Amino acid sequence: MMNIVILDGYTENPGDLSWDALKAIGDVVVYDRTPLTDQAEIVRRIGGAQIVLTNKTPLNREVLEACPALEYIGVLATGYNIVDTAAAKAQGIIVTNVPAYGTEAVAQFAIALLLEVCHHIGHHDRAVHSGRWTECPDFCFWDMPLIELSGKTIGIVGFGRIGRTTARIASALGMKVLATDEYPDDSGAAIADYVQLETLLERSDVISLHCPLTPATEGLIRKETIAKMKDGVILINNARGQLIREIDLCEALESGKVAAAGLDVVSTEPIRADNPLLRAKNCIITPHISWASKESRARLMEIAVENVRGFISGAARNVVNP
Repeated sequence: MMNIVILDGYTENPGDLSWDALKAIGDVVVYDRTPLTDQAEIVRRIGGAQIVLTNKTPLNREVLEACPALEYIGVLATGYNIVDTAAAKAQGIIVTNVPAYGTEAVAQFAIALLLEVCHHIGHHDRAVHSGRWTECPDFCFWDMPLIELSGKTIGIVGFGRIGRTTARIASALGMKVLATDEYPDDSGAAIADYVQLETLLERSDVISLHCPLTPATEGLIRKETIAKMKDGVILINNARGQLIREIDLCEALESGKVAAAGLDVVSTEPIRADNPLLRAKNCIITPHISWASKESRARLMEIAVENVRGFISGAARNVVNP
């Protein structure tokens, strides 16, 4: 049986799932966390394993060259930039990812962020529990404007699986959907109006980011693009933090150009104490948990195990460095 090492298994499985399917394939060692910057420790933990699974633990050229027994890297995520795929290919190491496991969960979370911006449910729940409703002279109160989404326009940047699922939920709320994508097609056109990015920025009441992080999209939301948006626009991002130039968004929130932002991702994670968005008004930030429903993580586990089985059988699937 092959030796399998999981370098950072806790976020995928904090105890509510099981590694048994992998243990049926090989001898498994699970580390909840591995120091991300300690290359010597990463190498030590990999040891003579032929198979390594990682989520956020980086595997660069130096690490790979120090692990000559390694044959396969399974990334427990869709994004795989933490692995030097070119170096892996040069060493004959197959790298796979897990696509499409979290579509429903991430789309649902994007809408949850939007609904929280519109209704401030958490704030009002805390206000009630603090006694303010008990002491209120009226039968109700609200501390900030409440927003109805029906009839408003949502612009979705990146119209793949998650963007389209988000669009369907937004449509069910009565919203008009605009989309921009590098590869528009008829199935997308059936649920949204494709427009150029500039048009989307100008016409949208809500902008939701669902595009991949590439050199072309890094810093997509910045001072120049924010200036093209409607005054009082709402921004949602649970794709990648680096899509936004954070100091520019902070300034737009302070000025009111952007009325509110709902973010599940930031440029550096965990968030740094000096991130300007922590001080920005009307900015909801959650700790990168869009993907983390139990159902979503169970699908991730199932696909990851099938990826390993495919590699062992000689029919590797979801390979990102062919």
